[in-house]
Amino acid sequence: MSLPLASLVQDQDFIRLLYIVAFVLFVLGMRQLTSFTTARRGNKIAAAGMAIAVVATLLDQKVGDYGLIALGIALGAAIGVPAARQVKMTAMPQMVALFNGVGGGAVALISWAEYRGEANPELDTLIPILFAAIIGSISFWGSNIAFAKLQGIIPGRPVAIPGQQFVNLALLLVAVGAAVAIAAGAESEGLFVLILLGAAVLGNMVVLPIGGADMPVVISLLNALTGLSAAAAGIALNNVALIVGGIIVGASGTILTNLMATAMNRSIPSIVAGGFGGGAAAASGDDDGEERPHRSTDAASVALALSLAERVVVAPGYGLAVAQAQHTVRELAGELEKRGVEVSYAIHPVAGRMPGHMNVLLAEADVPYEALKEMDVINPEFETTDVTLVIGANDVTNPAAREDEDSPIYGMPILDVDKSQSVVVLKRSMSPGFAGIDNPLFYNDNTELLFGDAKSSVNDVLAAVKNL
Repeated sequence: MSLPLASLVQDQDFIRLLYIVAFVLFVLGMRQLTSFTTARRGNKIAAAGMAIAVVATLLDQKVGDYGLIALGIALGAAIGVPAARQVKMTAMPQMVALFNGVGGGAVALISWAEYRGEANPELDTLIPILFAAIIGSISFWGSNIAFAKLQGIIPGRPVAIPGQQFVNLALLLVAVGAAVAIAAGAESEGLFVLILLGAAVLGNMVVLPIGGADMPVVISLLNALTGLSAAAAGIALNNVALIVGGIIVGASGTILTNLMATAMNRSIPSIVAGGFGGGAAAASGDDDGEERPHRSTDAASVALALSLAERVVVAPGYGLAVAQAQHTVRELAGELEKRGVEVSYAIHPVAGRMPGHMNVLLAEADVPYEALKEMDVINPEFETTDVTLVIGANDVTNPAAREDEDSPIYGMPILDVDKSQSVVVLKRSMSPGFAGIDNPLFYNDNTELLFGDAKSSVNDVLAAVKNL
């Protein structure tokens, strides 16, 4: 005889089954995210898994006040849905930083509430609570600083104080020392608050000295930390959803952080040590401040060169995203393809301000997936490319990364656009890129610069092509 529905939904085996289904959907959804052609479907699959995990948790008899839970869900939806729908693609990294920070802050508060609500907790519960409190607080405050740097609320350049590393070490020792004292038997809410405060200041102090150019890597690292803190909170609460979800986030965030650091030829410790990116740099000259010679061009000349080419490569960057020029670029490519020109797109792993930024923007403009070529695929093809159109991609096209051993970005893999027969760079001015480093590409004999807003410039070139 089958169990009544009320008994079934409260059965622990049924709840565990729901969790298993949710986790399978998480993994399947993440798998779909590996390609932008299936990413939308993957996002929906993972969202369905999260909905099932939430239902499974609510069915658990240990859950408390359903009224407060409903209120929290309603408030979160009222804030999160409009924010996510209205955010511009150029501001997506800031949104990711904020959402990640909220997750870390929630874990820190849960840990505090759990500590206050537990009378003489066992070490197997207390240690995960303390770990989650430290990491969650660091992630929350560090993510806020990352958001503020990317949003321009505080300077993107490194902001450090004398003896920065010693200060950070002292703050870490304060937080860990208070945690050890509590674990050793000192029952004190004051010590727990000291943990939260020490970790909060540490989160600020760790991220402030890191330049804006490294913020995407920092956000990914903080995301991994949030996942680990959530997994620790799950262990303390004996919540399977938090444990598995946190581990997935922590593992994927760690892998992504390593991939991004490798793409920039930078170690994660060197990034956390700070001091690179967003600093002041000479606008366009040598060390003595004298402007170096460069060649300007106009839309008509660019249109003629593109129309006569057999092969054109577009190298997009953050400037394209800011100008929202992706649709105009796609229209220009269409006009060139009508004339028999082969057009492809060179995608650097860290072009823009987050992985996949350019892929999403170009997919939004219906650029064919097969036209998008990753750095390792496109680099050997530049030598047979007639014209490369660089739109807002500064640091990832900087040949100093190959040639100048004194450059801060030396060794970073770049798009070898300078090896093309001709290069046209669309820029507003001769100012350096996000990393604050001048680009020798601008002064090469085969490079011409078309100054102005990227969307307006592409529009002018498009109009000139149509008139040929």
